[in-house]
Amino acid sequence: MQTLAGKTLFITGASRGIGLAIALRAAQDGANVVIAAKTAEPHPKLPGTIYTAAEEIEADGGQALPLIVDVRDEASVDAAVAQAVARFGGIDICVNNASAISLTGTLATDMKRYDLMHQINSRGTYLVSRACIPHLKRAANPHVLTLSPPLDMSPKWFGGHVAYSMAKYGMSLAMLGMAEEFRADGIAFNALWPRTIIATAAVRFALAAGEEGLAHCRAPQIMADAAHAVFIKDARSFTGNFLIDDTFLYAEGVRDFESYRVDDTQPLMPDFFVPDDIPPPPGVVIGGATA
Repeated sequence: MQTLAGKTLFITGASRGIGLAIALRAAQDGANVVIAAKTAEPHPKLPGTIYTAAEEIEADGGQALPLIVDVRDEASVDAAVAQAVARFGGIDICVNNASAISLTGTLATDMKRYDLMHQINSRGTYLVSRACIPHLKRAANPHVLTLSPPLDMSPKWFGGHVAYSMAKYGMSLAMLGMAEEFRADGIAFNALWPRTIIATAAVRFALAAGEEGLAHCRAPQIMADAAHAVFIKDARSFTGNFLIDDTFLYAEGVRDFESYRVDDTQPLMPDFFVPDDIPPPPGVVIGGATA
């Protein structure tokens, strides 16, 4: 299977950024996309709403269902899943993209911010996956993909932002456990993570990077292409993987990674959580180091 035509994707946080890029790539195949996000009104600093995302998806050839969803709220998630099934007849792919970030140390992270990250990241991933699983069991090639890192326990990934790291690793632990729990049902559970920082409005806002900082990033399209490559894999045989975008795409035959760069004159900025034992593809330069 090389296309997602007629497949239904339930994507959290798909009003902008990586989630929207994954949605648009699926739309090019003629997929149905449920945009499950909170942004119904324009954010003062982050462009895009569920409605503008729906317009883009349909312009690219897909069908869209924009739904206001709070992944922290069980009733909200359950209602959205029910509406998705009523509209499209089922769910084939679940994408856990919604996430909250605060790169602060322990004493600078109050419990309100801690709770927000854990409720959206680890709890939200668990809740959305759980709500979709009964419908995924009836799908022909069901996938759950979570945008979370490999489970590398190096202290360097925790020391600077314990609360955030715990919340992101919680997302990955859900994939590790569910891949095994639902192996016999043929549902694939995988995690995907970028080697470099990805140029999104949220990154610019969260990291105070500005346009200059985004020049050191890759475009969201690399994650969208990697996600698409996951979705067309056989779900029964491709599960329980923790993937780095360019390494995975290289294994799938991709050789041109320059096209994903925002500015090919600037060195790429590495993302957090990429294990040292997963080097970049041959010829790819990250922060001045070449594989």
